[in-house]
Amino acid sequence: MLLPGIFIVLVFAYGLLSRRLEGSLLTAPMLFTLAGMLVAALLTPTLAMESGGHLFLTVSELTLVLLLFSDACHTNLREFRRDGMLSARLLSVGMLLTILLGAVLAWLLFPSLGLWYAAIVATILAPTDAGLGQVIVSSDRVPEKVRETLNVEAGLNDGLSVPLLLFFIVMTGVHGVSSQGVLLQYVIEQLGYGALVGLVIGGGGGLLLDASRRRGWLSEDGEQMAVLSLPVMALLLAEAVAASMFIAAFVAGLALQWRYRPRSREGRFHGLLGEWLSYSVFFLFGLLVVGAMASLRWEYLLYGLLSLTLIRIVPVMMALLGSGLSARQRLFMGWFGPRGLASIVLGLVFLEQHGSGERVSLIGQLVVATVLLSIFLHGLTASPGIRWLNRDR
Repeated sequence: MLLPGIFIVLVFAYGLLSRRLEGSLLTAPMLFTLAGMLVAALLTPTLAMESGGHLFLTVSELTLVLLLFSDACHTNLREFRRDGMLSARLLSVGMLLTILLGAVLAWLLFPSLGLWYAAIVATILAPTDAGLGQVIVSSDRVPEKVRETLNVEAGLNDGLSVPLLLFFIVMTGVHGVSSQGVLLQYVIEQLGYGALVGLVIGGGGGLLLDASRRRGWLSEDGEQMAVLSLPVMALLLAEAVAASMFIAAFVAGLALQWRYRPRSREGRFHGLLGEWLSYSVFFLFGLLVVGAMASLRWEYLLYGLLSLTLIRIVPVMMALLGSGLSARQRLFMGWFGPRGLASIVLGLVFLEQHGSGERVSLIGQLVVATVLLSIFLHGLTASPGIRWLNRDR
């Protein structure tokens, strides 16, 4: 109970100082990561690992399931038809180029990875995290077109990364998948069954919610509780049929908004629970990252910097050519693609499935280096970046 107690006290303290911290350079992910690192430094390494390690996977998987569902459920798909389909450009050309460039550079810097493992690390680090860039997507000083595009991109690219990651994992052969028949069976189980579970839970739940609301049976609080239960249902059913819980949650969110639109884009309870869980992931990340920092080499930090700059910015600049955005705006959007919660969870799931090994350990180190750099670099540059964006306006 030591770590939960410490975390709850930290959340309470953050709540007390939240208004004071809003205008500072310190973001919530930075503070909770630093807090976790400080706690780990005060505890013995063994105690820190035993206290936090067994919590990390469960909390992280649940957090990503809720995040994927919430993003899919609350993203307005009509945004794709606005502003020259900027979000669609980033989620198609931009994302594929990011994974391609990330895989090539990972392969060149670390030849021992091989092609498929290089693609895995690039895919894990492809999703962006709107939570790390909350200052950006919520600031009125950032043009609405830029804010909405970054928000929609972050809302959907984590869900789109999951099937690509599963495909690359299968191609490594670690699950004994060698023949085409077994490969097809695995893809159907993970992706096909996952999508089917999501359609049943999200679509069916949406129909029932709509019927209840039309009859006047549904209160606002009841709606939030019912909607929040859907991703957990998708998770449990996906586990029961050996499907991907992440695909199931993402498709459930899309299916729900197809059949039903919640009265509020972000329920109070739903939003607060998501924040709590995300803070806990960053706290546990900070707790466990201290042990990994001793083995971080300059090459890992170099790849992390490349992932945040060249690997992200070049594809974004190319994807947005002819969009009507200025070069300054495109560069701003290229830089503010922070790596956070989705990369942590996808990396953790990959490590859990693969156990140990030189290449697995290397991927873990690259993810740690990139996310750690992103938490602090994107947090510290958010406010100065907004001022830079508005310099010529």
